[in-house]
Amino acid sequence: MGMNKEKASSDLFPDRLRAARKLRALAQAELAAKAGLPPTSISHFEAGSRKPSFDNLRRLAQALDVTADYLMGRADEPGMSMASDSIYRAIQKLTEDDRTLAKEFLAMLANRRNTHGKTIQT
Repeated sequence: MGMNKEKASSDLFPDRLRAARKLRALAQAELAAKAGLPPTSISHFEAGSRKPSFDNLRRLAQALDVTADYLMGRADEPGMSMASDSIYRAIQKLTEDDRTLAKEFLAMLANRRNTHGKTIQT
């Protein structure tokens, strides 16, 4: 890694954490509850004043359904690897007609979120 890189991977963590949290439409307190951390920890992590332990990084990645590599700036895409994603594994077991239906349904859900902002909790 060159020293002239704009931001070191570790310096990307606060921005990546905030982006992933907003992608999942979670408030800091909601993320904290999902990850089993105090709400102040999320605030400190996003401000860059503290860095998470390995265990807390793992908890945050799981709560946000992203990879730790994404949070640390070592991957550009937030998504989990397809093999570890339960939706991907379930789709692999469907017939072609059911796969098409599932894809259409997922596209509709994604479009609903993009159209209406935060999804409606039921």
